[in-house]
Amino acid sequence: MRRRPTLALVDPPIPPATVGPCNIPKPRGWSPIEQSKWTSWTGLGKMVSTEAMRLFVKILEEEDPGWYSRVSDFVPEPVVDVEINHIPEVAAVSENGNISPETKTIPTDNGNLSEIKDKNIVSEGPGVVCVYDKWVALPVSGTRPKGRYEHGAAAIGDKLYIFGGNHNGRYLNDLQVLDMKSWTWSKAEIQGGKDGLPTACAGHSLVPWDGNKLLSVAGHTKDSSETLQVKVFDLQTSAWSTLKTYGKPPVSRGGQSVTLVGATLVIFGGQDAKRSLLNDLHILDLETMTWDEMDTVGVPPSPRSDHAAAVHADRYLLVFGGGSHATCFNDLHVLDLQTMEWSKPTQQGEIPSPRAGHAGVTVGENWFIVGGGDNKSGVSETVVLNMSTLVWSVVTAVQARVPLASEGLSLVTSSYSTGDILVSFGGYNGRYTNEVHVLKPSHKSTLQSKMLETPVPDSVSAVQNVTNATRDVESEFETGQEEKLREIVMDDVASEQRVTKGEETNKNILSSLKTEKEELESSLSKEKMWALQLKQELMESETRNMDLYKELQSARAQLAAEQSRCFKLEVDVAELQQKLQRMDTLQKELEILRRQKASFEEAALNAKQRQSSAGVWGWLAGTPPGSES
Repeated sequence: MRRRPTLALVDPPIPPATVGPCNIPKPRGWSPIEQSKWTSWTGLGKMVSTEAMRLFVKILEEEDPGWYSRVSDFVPEPVVDVEINHIPEVAAVSENGNISPETKTIPTDNGNLSEIKDKNIVSEGPGVVCVYDKWVALPVSGTRPKGRYEHGAAAIGDKLYIFGGNHNGRYLNDLQVLDMKSWTWSKAEIQGGKDGLPTACAGHSLVPWDGNKLLSVAGHTKDSSETLQVKVFDLQTSAWSTLKTYGKPPVSRGGQSVTLVGATLVIFGGQDAKRSLLNDLHILDLETMTWDEMDTVGVPPSPRSDHAAAVHADRYLLVFGGGSHATCFNDLHVLDLQTMEWSKPTQQGEIPSPRAGHAGVTVGENWFIVGGGDNKSGVSETVVLNMSTLVWSVVTAVQARVPLASEGLSLVTSSYSTGDILVSFGGYNGRYTNEVHVLKPSHKSTLQSKMLETPVPDSVSAVQNVTNATRDVESEFETGQEEKLREIVMDDVASEQRVTKGEETNKNILSSLKTEKEELESSLSKEKMWALQLKQELMESETRNMDLYKELQSARAQLAAEQSRCFKLEVDVAELQQKLQRMDTLQKELEILRRQKASFEEAALNAKQRQSSAGVWGWLAGTPPGSES
């Protein structure tokens, strides 16, 4: 372990580094600086003074690497390292065509170490020296996996797991493990589970779950199924199995984003087996194992695949970039997971160029984006988005043909005692790569986006300057003691200036608060008058509505009476029609009877005439009328 100089040569150290745990009462009065220091001190709990001193010096070196050389009466001391006997050389990734600041190796010859001239470095693991905010290609041991892209990657503990991917157009199903302490590759030995080896796939997502399991979600396969499949790898049994789910699962796809939010997986977009782009949203509850397709409001992102997604504050889902069949995007969309409403906020800072196939990972409230391409070339910049302010900034850049400027690479974070590092693997930029690169984000890079925020009025800025210390302490209390101590160091470095500014700020705040109070009271009285007027208009409207309702009821009653009378008239008309039909029948029968009567009368007349004519002729013949008959 490197020896630290005494702090007697620098500014007065913070109380935790000299006193230890906080035992003093909370300061009274409205002094934001003192209250923030006291809150930070108490937040460190029972940390002993020696540990606080060590963290204080470490953070001081991060903020100002050359502080020790500027101390008066400085006497250089040799740097002693007793950890290992030989540290191999580490190659630094070139940036914009120039080699990044020199990273010296630390070879040991009979226990004597060569001096490291670059002070902006940090040691990460055995034999590894990383430059802050620079990508470094790591020398790894063991049997390296095949070069690949569109694979899945996840970190659990100090192990990096790589599953599947695409190599020379062929899908893979191997599970590779990188020990991030010794930086040694090995291949996981799969035990015979109920499902055996998983299907070779690419474009899937690998998600750590439950501390000892890996979830492989979706992905393109040679023989695609109709619905999305979720595979589970148990690190304890070293066996794969298929996750049994309920509900209606989404269609099979690849190139989607899968984000773990609490105990749920949020799946967005992708490309199905028919190469149709998607922009649907599905949620898998890992407690009930139930699928649910979510209905959202607002304008969702256009259908896309190979985008990146992250969650902020366990509520907001951010989706950036991606591509369609013809173009790539650099738009940013936000989904409120409580209201299920999409929005497209305004991006600030150095907005990234359009890209697809990039990788992203979050460190606190910062979202790092690496790699990707735009159908022409790979993207060389590594950018970071402050998810609270939506301000972009560039962390670093590499040459165009470096593996980091690739599509389909993976990115994870790993934690060390000195902080988090980003670990990148694989990708494709004309060739398939299997190299490992790491980047150590400095404290300055994570704060850089905050410095690019849009200017605000002086009164608001003054309030923010006073309250930022307290807000930063509260957020850093959740991320660890090191960040809390960092806040105290930043306060102590310029304590005198901040106290002076704090007093001036207090006066400005009081005057501005009084002015705002008067304005608010005036606005409140106007709002009350307006509310009273609206109430009267509402009562008048209700009265008019009541009268109209009564008229409507009366009209409905009249309409019902008219409908009843119409029904009766229709019945009468039907009866009259029946009577008319019967009269027609009777008239026809009467006509028939008249004809029969006429025929009978005619027949009787003829008979009478024949009888009278026969009597005349008989009389002439001398025959009596009676004898003939």
